[in-house]
Amino acid sequence: MSSSPRPITDELKALWTLALPLALAQAGQALMGLVDTAVVGRLSESAQAAAGLGNSLTFTVMFFGMGVMMALDPLVSQAIGANRPTDARSHYWTGVWLALTTSLVLLVPLVLMGPLLRLVGVAPDIADGALTYIDVRLPGVAGQLLFVGARSYLQGLGRTRAIVGAMVFANVVNFGLDVLLVFGAGPIPPLGIAGAGIATTVCTWLQFLVLVPALGPRLEGVRRSLDVTALWRAARLGLPVGLHLLAEGGVFGLAGLLAARLGSSSSAAHQVALTWASLTFCVAVGIGSAGSVRVGWGVGARNLPAARRSGLVAFASGAAFMSATALMFVLVPEPLARLLSPNEGVVGVAASLFAVTAVFQISDGVQGVGAGVLRGYADTRFTFIANVIGHWAIGLPLSWWLGVRGSHGVVGLWWGLSAGLSVVAVAVFLRFQWLSRQNVQSLEHAVEANEAA
Repeated sequence: MSSSPRPITDELKALWTLALPLALAQAGQALMGLVDTAVVGRLSESAQAAAGLGNSLTFTVMFFGMGVMMALDPLVSQAIGANRPTDARSHYWTGVWLALTTSLVLLVPLVLMGPLLRLVGVAPDIADGALTYIDVRLPGVAGQLLFVGARSYLQGLGRTRAIVGAMVFANVVNFGLDVLLVFGAGPIPPLGIAGAGIATTVCTWLQFLVLVPALGPRLEGVRRSLDVTALWRAARLGLPVGLHLLAEGGVFGLAGLLAARLGSSSSAAHQVALTWASLTFCVAVGIGSAGSVRVGWGVGARNLPAARRSGLVAFASGAAFMSATALMFVLVPEPLARLLSPNEGVVGVAASLFAVTAVFQISDGVQGVGAGVLRGYADTRFTFIANVIGHWAIGLPLSWWLGVRGSHGVVGLWWGLSAGLSVVAVAVFLRFQWLSRQNVQSLEHAVEANEAA
């Protein structure tokens, strides 16, 4: 974190040393849902649609909580950049209290999903299966948020090996439990959709417990008790991040409800394409998290040229990775769909959705990375505003017009979502360009304004 400029190759290596494990860990979160969808898809088309919808709605609500927990990203990384490790550890304990309180709040919308599904006219068999899945995921909400808090602390310290280990362990166990509980074996009866949800709930807690020893020994002077002032400060910083993720995840979740109105084949195909798109997006989010850490280090050390360079390299890395995944969706759409569904009708519709997915990959990657690097500057409100305008004022109306009002079906829904993602991507990149050119004094004023708001 010296003030001298680093060669681009050095910055690229440093970013990816941090980004690769974080991207793998982030993708591991989506991989559990992917495995649930794939295993349940062997039961029936409607079961896959129900489990996919239940997972999408659960993840959308938890995505909000995970965003709130991302308040720790700038708090921890800037404390480390300023060489204040005790403050960083105190921020982690604030995160523990934040996770517990936020998880209680999130239980309310999850419990009330039943009336929502009936209101939008989801088929009863799909709605019942989705609610079954959601019910057994409820105990895992707190474990998920505690894991995100521990991950934010460790990534701020640059210690990422344990994060990957926890992700790999949890996903291996999740696959075994999915097969065992969904289909049954010996004295264990087949639990179907509920079995997939139970497996993911258990593994959500396992990945957090595996991560706890990596936090390291106790540090003197660390504040562990509840500090309402610190909790409120973190909540105000994290709330715009949570609302941004809710705005983005919510529009995809609502698109899933609209797809469910178009029939089980359209709904299952939507869930298949969304599962793959979520997996690639999680890698972009991991790159953004690494960018957030490195930008935060630069800001904490008052080295703004280094912070800007880290952000630009993160943007380029995200765009390059998502370009490669776009090519994958174009070249092998049907094999990707068959990994999650054996139904040829679902495979055909999902393959057409992958063509749209390929188009918005770069936009999705840029806006995912952009949200991360802006967090490094403690700038969280702008991303929320950009997501509301892009997804809800532009993307969702277009989705409705093309997919429901028009004749394009679920493919039309996805073209509308693609337009919203593109608007957000342009907005966050322009915001980064403006913010990263500010001088130290102006930036410190902006950071203080964000914290005080």
